[in-house]
Amino acid sequence: SLQAKMSRQVQARRLEGIDKNIWVEFVKLAAAYSKVNLGQGFPDFPAPDFLTEALTRALGGGNHMLHQYTRAFGHPPLVKVLAQFFEKLLGRDLDPMTNVMVTVGAYQALFCCFQALVDEGDEVIIIEPFFDCYEPMVKMAGGTPVFVPLRPNPPKDGKLMSSADWQLDPAELASKFSERTKAIVLNSPNNPLGKVFSRGELGLIAELCVKHDVLCVSDEVYEWLVYDGKQHIRIASLQGMWDRTVIVGSAGKTFSATGWKVGWVVGPDRLLQHLRTVHQNSVYHCATLAQEAVAQGFQRELMLYGKPESYFVQLPKELQQKRDWLVQSLDGVGMKPIVPEGTYFLVADISQFKSDVPDVPSSDEPYDYRFAKWMVKNKGLAAIPLSAFYSEAHKNNYTNFIRFCFAKEEATLKAANDILQKWKQEKAS
Repeated sequence: SLQAKMSRQVQARRLEGIDKNIWVEFVKLAAAYSKVNLGQGFPDFPAPDFLTEALTRALGGGNHMLHQYTRAFGHPPLVKVLAQFFEKLLGRDLDPMTNVMVTVGAYQALFCCFQALVDEGDEVIIIEPFFDCYEPMVKMAGGTPVFVPLRPNPPKDGKLMSSADWQLDPAELASKFSERTKAIVLNSPNNPLGKVFSRGELGLIAELCVKHDVLCVSDEVYEWLVYDGKQHIRIASLQGMWDRTVIVGSAGKTFSATGWKVGWVVGPDRLLQHLRTVHQNSVYHCATLAQEAVAQGFQRELMLYGKPESYFVQLPKELQQKRDWLVQSLDGVGMKPIVPEGTYFLVADISQFKSDVPDVPSSDEPYDYRFAKWMVKNKGLAAIPLSAFYSEAHKNNYTNFIRFCFAKEEATLKAANDILQKWKQEKAS
C-alpha cells in the first residue's frame, strides 16, 4: 500500500493546454546546434558601465542593509526615481508609493496584472502576433483570450515591408469588444514584429476602451528602442486612459541587463492596489541590490534626459545600425525582412526557401517550425518561428516567417552574415 500511486488528477485544471513552451524547445536546440544564436531576445553585449559600477558600489559600499529585505512593493529609491521619470513622460503627478510597484521582471508584472484584474469568464483581447506568455497567463487567471490580428499590407512600390505595414482592421477590432470584455493587451513597440503603434491606432484602441469601460494592460518594455525618428506614444497619456491603464516596464530591456529581472508597473492606485495583493502573496519581494543599481541608473538618465550622452539616446542609435546590418544580410540571401520600427527583433519572410527544407508528410508541424529547426541543425543559425506568436485559430496563416534578434555584438552579426553568404553560394552552385 505504501507504493500505491495516486489515482486522482494531480495537476490543477488551469494548467491544461498550456504546458508547452516555445522557449524550452528552441533554447535547447540552440544550445545543441547553433554557432550563432539570433533566437532568444537578449543582448550578448555588456550592460552599460554606469549600471555595473552602480551594482559594484551597492555590493561593496558598506551599506549592509542592501543585502536585506527592502520595501516589498519596491525599493524606495527606485520607486521614487521611476515616479519622477514617468511624471515627465506622462505629464502628471505620481505618488511613488501608490502609483509604482517593482516586480521580478516584466514577466511577473504581467502575471500580477492578469491575476489581479481578470476573473473567471472575463474576455481579454490580445493583438496578434503577441508575446507568447499573454495567452497562458490569461487562461490561468480564468479568462478567455480573444484574438485580433495585425494584417500585412505590402507596399506596392517594391520596397521592403515595414512593421508599420501591419495594421489593425478598425471594424474587426471593434467587433471583439463586448460586455464580457475586461481588458485589452497592448504591446508597443511590439515583440515579435517591431511595430510601433501610431497615435491614430492608439486613439482607436483608447476610444473603444472608454466606450466599453475596458482596462488596458500596456506592455511597454521596449519603450526606448524606437528607430527612424519614430515616437513611442504612451496610451495612458491619451484622454480617458490613465484611470484604466497599467503600464509594464523592464530594466532588463531598458538597460540591456535582462538577467537582473527588475520590472515595474505604473498606474492608478485603484488598479495597483490589487496587483500589490497578488505580489505580496506570491513573490513578495525583489532583489534589493539590483533595485538599488537600477535606481542609480535611472537617476543618471533623469539628469541626462534628452541629451546626446543619455543611454536612452545612444542605445537606439546603436541598435538601429545593427538592425540595418541584419536587414541587408537577410535581403541579400533572398529572405525578405520586415523592417522593424522598434524593439530587438525583426521578422523575415522565408517563403522562397521551401525547396531547401525537406518535406515531412507525416508531420503536422508548420513550415516555419520545420524551417527554424532545419536551419539551426544544418546551418548553425538559430531563430524563432513566427507562428509561435499566434493563436491556434490564426497561426496557419503566418507560417512563412521567422523572427531574428539583432541586439547582438558586431562579431555575432558578422558571423550570422557569414553563414547566410555561404548558404547563398551553396544555393547558387
